[in-house]
Amino acid sequence: MLNRSQSPRHRTGRRVMLYSHDTFGLGHLRRSRTIAQALAAADPELSALLLTGSPLAGRFDFPDRVDHVRLPGVVKLADGSYRSHNLGVDIDETVHLRAALIAAADRAFAPELVIVDKEPGGFRNELQDMLPAAKARGARLVLGLRDVLDDVASLREEWGRKGAVDLVERFYDEIWVYGPRAFHDPLAGLSLSARVRARTIYTGFLRRDAPEPPDHVARPFEEPYVLVTTGGGGDGADLVEWALSAYESDAAPPCPAVLVYGPFLPAEQRAEFDRRAAALGDRILTLAFDSRIEWLLRSAAGVVAMGGYNTFCEILSMDIPALIAPRTRPRLEQYIRAERAERLGLVRMLHAPRDGGAPEVMAEAITALLTQAPPSSGRIAGLLDGLDTIAQRAGAPAQLARSTGS
Repeated sequence: MLNRSQSPRHRTGRRVMLYSHDTFGLGHLRRSRTIAQALAAADPELSALLLTGSPLAGRFDFPDRVDHVRLPGVVKLADGSYRSHNLGVDIDETVHLRAALIAAADRAFAPELVIVDKEPGGFRNELQDMLPAAKARGARLVLGLRDVLDDVASLREEWGRKGAVDLVERFYDEIWVYGPRAFHDPLAGLSLSARVRARTIYTGFLRRDAPEPPDHVARPFEEPYVLVTTGGGGDGADLVEWALSAYESDAAPPCPAVLVYGPFLPAEQRAEFDRRAAALGDRILTLAFDSRIEWLLRSAAGVVAMGGYNTFCEILSMDIPALIAPRTRPRLEQYIRAERAERLGLVRMLHAPRDGGAPEVMAEAITALLTQAPPSSGRIAGLLDGLDTIAQRAGAPAQLARSTGS
């Protein structure tokens, strides 16, 4: 049993807990991990604990004073319902277990700052016990949002169904939007109070640093190459198909490509794509997944991507010419981001309903990518200030943070 001197409430050092529900994909985990690392680097006395449902959390490195708790995983089915990933129990029991683990971690770790990613109430309201307990303890509660959530009508319906506006009004001290104010307002159309609006901070995008490549890994190609990445890959088959068909066409791009499927691309689709890539000889290199994909991006002449938040931040950070082919289902997030970024001169969007979906369209766009201007040609103040702003806000005394906005 812990004695009083060992209690978390009497240990030195500041504590931050980050919640990332991660029912699918890698986006929430990667964003929360990036923030946790930045906070620990900015304050040598700070410890950060990340709660995540991602099945791939253990494949990422965590620095000193940053660790994670793996919540039981859930998966989304084709009909929109959920089931437990590995446990042989129903979804309600899985959510009850996750909620209990979250509440227990909050009690034991006793963080002064809690950062909740995207979902004000968590997956299926699994934060219902943690939020009031943390607030009663005096913790500062922050809702962290990516630059784009969805179109206004869909977001209004979703937040209304989940009671999200009420949760934000009752529990959260601040909202941090991980993008610049000039880029997009993810909360447009929601009935938030003037008080909440005044406490909404636009941080700028989250800068990413490219690690050095592993010692045993050489540059994929000596000549300039493009990187094709689907992020997590669970919904990336269409992009892979379009890129491969471009290289199979008579208008094939002059440069080779590195194609990263992502860990969630179904195995049978990956096998078929591998077969087609092999038929193209040394023009295509395929990889299933690399948790340090930044080093591949850093040495690429250009990138073809779907336009998820993390990939977009990497493109901006490394100033790589980019071609974004956004998905439009199940939400319009990627399309809204790509369309806005194209208008601001940051990237080029390739959207089949607008531009055509033939292999030659992608081939010509990849070829043009080699001479396309980098994102730095579109100038936006504070574009990549996100991590610095977050570290500054996290380090502010609670009373000051609650009384100011930006």
